[in-house]
Amino acid sequence: MNHDQTDQIQCLPRNPSDLFYSKHPVKICAPMVRYSKLPFRTLVRKYDCDLCYTPMIIAADFVKSAKARNSEFTTNQGDKPLVVQFAAKESQVLADAARYVSPFAGGIDVNCGCPQRWAMSEGYGACLINKPELVSDMVKTVHNQVENPSFSVSIKIRIHSDISRTVDLCRKAEAAGVSWITVHGRLTEERHQPVHYDSIKIIKESVSIPVVANGDIKNLKEVSQIHKITGADGVMAARGLLANPAMFAGYEETPLSCIQDWIDISLEHGTPFACFHHHLIYMLERITSKQEKRVFNVLSSTSAVLNYLKDNYGV
Repeated sequence: MNHDQTDQIQCLPRNPSDLFYSKHPVKICAPMVRYSKLPFRTLVRKYDCDLCYTPMIIAADFVKSAKARNSEFTTNQGDKPLVVQFAAKESQVLADAARYVSPFAGGIDVNCGCPQRWAMSEGYGACLINKPELVSDMVKTVHNQVENPSFSVSIKIRIHSDISRTVDLCRKAEAAGVSWITVHGRLTEERHQPVHYDSIKIIKESVSIPVVANGDIKNLKEVSQIHKITGADGVMAARGLLANPAMFAGYEETPLSCIQDWIDISLEHGTPFACFHHHLIYMLERITSKQEKRVFNVLSSTSAVLNYLKDNYGV
């Protein structure tokens, strides 16, 4: 764990669960491999994002290796409320990982939705939606072993084609004490098909804990539409925020102020070039021509990127 984290033990992060008791849907930045790291979380928090998740971390590696803990998990004073997402298949390993991060984060989330083949073949991700007993046991074990009583334990799932199976999973998780459930409204095998918002609504009506809707949310208008359609207590965005980190603040496309903020934050955090550049490629996607993209996407140094942005955008 990176000790940007000093002093944090004294000042435990705000309990993320409390966010769900306001009148507005909670606006959440999804766990994104490689992308939802500390610098990007810092950026979206400036633009009305209420809650951020870390990228998915493999709990077993995290528990085994100090090197993994230092490289995978970085936070600081301003980085809250924060949820750390783990991929796990054993309750005790998950609880051990949760104990490591509990001084620095408000909660953990169990990834029960990753559809990638490698994750499923290892017993992680979306295959857990077929193991409600294991998911319930994970939730209970973390609650029993983390000393902070307000530490949240949430799960992020995909749906079954038979929605009654998903409702059963969610009710069992609720009985086990899960804090909230994020529902990506697609089946495990679906990638870019339309999101089943009707299924999210059914789940919301079947449990009494908060439910977060996830899938294809691209702007602030859609946040309120999906809140109305599903009744969900929060909405989680991934690609929409990559393309426009200021989306939750109501911007239709990435404003230049946000690009400037990203430059400042990246330089301050010493963000690796590939990550710095990739985020900018996403942010400029909607505001640059094909020809400009061809030039920008092959730039290979921070100084080349800074010069390009200065010359073309006055940033």
